[in-house]
Amino acid sequence: MDYSDTLDYLFTRLPMFQRSGPAAYKNNLDNTLRLDELYDHPHRRYKTIHVAGTNGKGSVSHMLAAILQSAGYKTGLYTSPHLKDFRERIKIDGEMIAEEDVVEWVEHYRTNNEVWKIEPSFFELTVALAFDYFARQNVDVAIMEVGLGGRLDSTNIITPELSVITNIGLDHVNLLGDTLEKIAAEKAGIIKPEVPVVIGTSQKETAPVFIRKAEEEKAPLYFADKAYKVTYATLALDGKQNVHVEKDGEVVLPELKLDLLGVYQHRNLPAVLKAVDLLREKGFEIPETALRNGLANVVGSTGLLGRWQIIGNNPLIVCDTGHNEDGIRAVVAQIENTAHQKLHFVFGAVGDKSADKVLALLPKIAEYYFVRANIERAMDETELQRQAHTFGLKGDCYNSVNEGFRKARENAGKHDLVFVGGSTFVVAEIL
Repeated sequence: MDYSDTLDYLFTRLPMFQRSGPAAYKNNLDNTLRLDELYDHPHRRYKTIHVAGTNGKGSVSHMLAAILQSAGYKTGLYTSPHLKDFRERIKIDGEMIAEEDVVEWVEHYRTNNEVWKIEPSFFELTVALAFDYFARQNVDVAIMEVGLGGRLDSTNIITPELSVITNIGLDHVNLLGDTLEKIAAEKAGIIKPEVPVVIGTSQKETAPVFIRKAEEEKAPLYFADKAYKVTYATLALDGKQNVHVEKDGEVVLPELKLDLLGVYQHRNLPAVLKAVDLLREKGFEIPETALRNGLANVVGSTGLLGRWQIIGNNPLIVCDTGHNEDGIRAVVAQIENTAHQKLHFVFGAVGDKSADKVLALLPKIAEYYFVRANIERAMDETELQRQAHTFGLKGDCYNSVNEGFRKARENAGKHDLVFVGGSTFVVAEIL
């Protein structure tokens, strides 16, 4: 097999949640544990940090990776989904796994699986690949981002140095539960005995869930936003945002630069800073210079994509992967704080989740371009247009993301804003 054949095998022959939705979700860890055994428990050969949450877990994972890289640690990073290239999921010090490494590993698995007879999902197999690759490359530490939920996620066989749960919102309710408390219970499944856990956002509905689980596991629990407060300062000449960070009411990190431009990163940053505090207590050497350098260069050092990412100017063109209720609320707030004359919104959604709560949040004063991403799960653009019209959102529909994007750019004046989002898959096609 060459790389193209390997991707074809991974994408089309294995159940893949990103494409087929809930049908690919496994409600146990049996396959993951079996693969882990067959590959001799590779995740036990390096330290790990586990990151879960409804929104922000990707940003937090990348920020932590950038800081650890800056501090001199050989750092693995496993995240999902990918936007442009499958290999984005598995990186070491910002470098994607090589194509030949993917091909060789998958071929080895396929050959052996003639005897093993495992039927893993796409996610189960790629997690096993990441665990083994990081071990063979002798990483010092790996950041493992949860794919979906926590308790039953394939990453949840690790015993990490630290667990981080960013926040809880209503997403994947058909799988994780229809209340914040139920979803929090699934995310809390990553809390391990005596392993410190950082909760990024204090929420009255979910805090008792985390407190109870942490007490059961005798795990030290920290609410990051109780310790740290982030306030916006200025946009620096280099295009990065400066923030002030207070700890217990005192400014401890003045003029801290972030190259992640979303204002919503102010909610993610306390979790990162509290995690760094705890890692230092565990013996990680992370000087303030490494912290500052890492946060100022997250995109460059890790390759993070799709977080209030500016992809054009005159007109300003921005994409963002925020897609659930909380994510869209943050995106809309950022749009409102971005100078522009007219808003052109290229919008797509998936069909296996209700779009009502998201559509209700979108700005009425915008020209919409309703699009359908090139995946099975994508909502039909005409149906999306119909639903959007009931919320007062007006615009035409297009049967491809690129066609809608082309039309938006064509219609936009140089002082307008073209925003692309609503679904991770819409952003992926633009990038």
